Amino acid sequence: MPGQQTRPPHLPPHNRQGIGIGIERRVFLRNSMGVSAGLIAAPALTAWPASAASSAPSVSSPAAFVDSYTTNTLTNQTPETNAAIRILDGFAKVWKTGSDWNTGTPLMPDVLRANMRYCARVTARRTEAQARLAFIHDRQHQSYAVIAGLGPLADLYKTGAKAVTGITSAPDGVPAGKISDTLPADAPAGSALGAGSHDSELGKVAELVDTVRGPFASGNPSKFAYQYPRPWRMTQDSEVVDTGEKDPLGYPVYASDVVVVTQLLRQRSEDPAEDGGFPSGHTNAFYLAALAMAYAVPERFQELVARACELSHTRIVSGMHSTVDVIGGRVLATALAAAALADPKNAGLKAAARAQAAAYFQQQTGTTADTLYAYAHSAGLDKDPYASRARNSAGVTPRLTYVLPKRPARDRMTVPKGAEVLLETRLPYLSATQRREVLRTTALPAGYVLLDGFEQWGRLNLFAAADGYGAFDSDVLVAMDAAEGGFAAADTWRNAIDGRGALVKRGTGTLTLTGANRYTGGTTLEEGVLAAGSRDALGCGDVRIEGGTLRLPSALRVRGAYTQSSGSTLDVTLADDGVPALTVNRRVALDRDSTLVVRLDEKCPPTPGTVIPVINAPVLQVRFGRITVDGNGNGNGDGGYDAKPVFTARGLSVRLTSK
Repeated sequence: MPGQQTRPPHLPPHNRQGIGIGIERRVFLRNSMGVSAGLIAAPALTAWPASAASSAPSVSSPAAFVDSYTTNTLTNQTPETNAAIRILDGFAKVWKTGSDWNTGTPLMPDVLRANMRYCARVTARRTEAQARLAFIHDRQHQSYAVIAGLGPLADLYKTGAKAVTGITSAPDGVPAGKISDTLPADAPAGSALGAGSHDSELGKVAELVDTVRGPFASGNPSKFAYQYPRPWRMTQDSEVVDTGEKDPLGYPVYASDVVVVTQLLRQRSEDPAEDGGFPSGHTNAFYLAALAMAYAVPERFQELVARACELSHTRIVSGMHSTVDVIGGRVLATALAAAALADPKNAGLKAAARAQAAAYFQQQTGTTADTLYAYAHSAGLDKDPYASRARNSAGVTPRLTYVLPKRPARDRMTVPKGAEVLLETRLPYLSATQRREVLRTTALPAGYVLLDGFEQWGRLNLFAAADGYGAFDSDVLVAMDAAEGGFAAADTWRNAIDGRGALVKRGTGTLTLTGANRYTGGTTLEEGVLAAGSRDALGCGDVRIEGGTLRLPSALRVRGAYTQSSGSTLDVTLADDGVPALTVNRRVALDRDSTLVVRLDEKCPPTPGTVIPVINAPVLQVRFGRITVDGNGNGNGDGGYDAKPVFTARGLSVRLTSK
């Protein structure tokens, strides 16, 4: 299976040594990483011991993960020689590797006790349906399992990629033997497991998924290095206690409150020394596949991240993994996906995969680059489990940290080198520097021990990053070209944006802001459309409309001044509810050549003769040069109404009259 590694035959199971470094990896982790508070965290690196290998990163400046990810092989089993083990070093503050698989020691007992108690609660409370689903996702090819995150595009993907699975249900009890995903007998010719066939209509997409899950993408080197046991082999204190008994299948019985799904009992490994829990290999695989698909099909970026998160949680539900295992798998996959996508040798493949996916889905759905997104989100929850962003967020957010306590910390987030590539197709109109800033301003706070490791990959919150900036810490200039289609033509930023910076919108595209924004630097619209989807969408500063159209489908509050220049348009939707479309705390200045477009709310349309408030402000200077009414919602201004301005002490209203 792509991304999976087994131990090289020349390494004996109980005498594994790092190649070319002359140091036994368990001794290294036990003595160098597990002392007191554990491994020293980035950016301080002076505690890293020198390497005898000429090819290893220097002590003072280890190579960035994206530049050294190919060191993630089983022949490299120390943080010095393996970049994957290095970025997971936060776990060395929690767990001290022992001399054997069952002799490790908790360094933060409270964290690991909460970890085990959480697993025990989840496995004790799971339903039969959850147990069966956990079996399916344990045995099914991980890349295939991720496809469901494509929602209305999922079945089209399976057909186009010729992606199939032989695992579609769970048995009633314990299977007679080991079960693996295999091609079903009735699969169409040329079908393939996982992401699909490289020779299919979506062959480049399948190839991209398999490449991201390539030979350097395994979690096994880190498993062998950290040796944190599976939860079903541990007590709540992360101790291994063999009761000396055997279960009916012949497996040793360990003292543990974690209960493995019945259907998976025979699927457990029989060699605990080869079967560590941290990081979760399935989680790593789920996220790798999801992030590769999200690059090719960014219209479902956020939903694919949510799918990977949900699939990963089934590892805990199954009893096979703990919360720290799952967190470790996510951290590792995030870095590995970025490294593979940033690798210059994959540049042609990722571009071809994106182009192929866009062309295929548009052809299959009869859409364009501008309408495919709407189709990809056209199903309800009954057909698309990820149709609700709020529900997705509620599922993803707590699972980014699970039981990890938030400890005091003020470490500024530094985005790892190359991480911006993960947003390359989701935010194509932003520069690489801007995408890095999106990742930084949406990152999780410092203070979560497993997430604060080397390069801080664990702090990246890709679900939030898909919704744009989390803060404007400096002025942000956004240029969107509608001719490029897709997200460059229209996009929505849903985060609550903070910061002292300003927003400047240029280009012919449409940007919608829907968060309860608090940025204070002000907003300037020069070209295109800026839509305000919430009352505080434009933050707390002044608003200047120098060109283009400011669209207000609902009421907007401007906490500073409002200025509208010649040739620009204010486009408002009015209802018969007495609420002004625009409330301005300070002065309103309108150029005589500016335009007001009035749309009538279809759900609560005002009647002819009604006076409807448009702008509420303490000072209103000059007036609109032109006022039109679009009662049909078609933008032609032919709704059968005239709008006469009515100036009051509170601002501007309009009186609707029939033509």
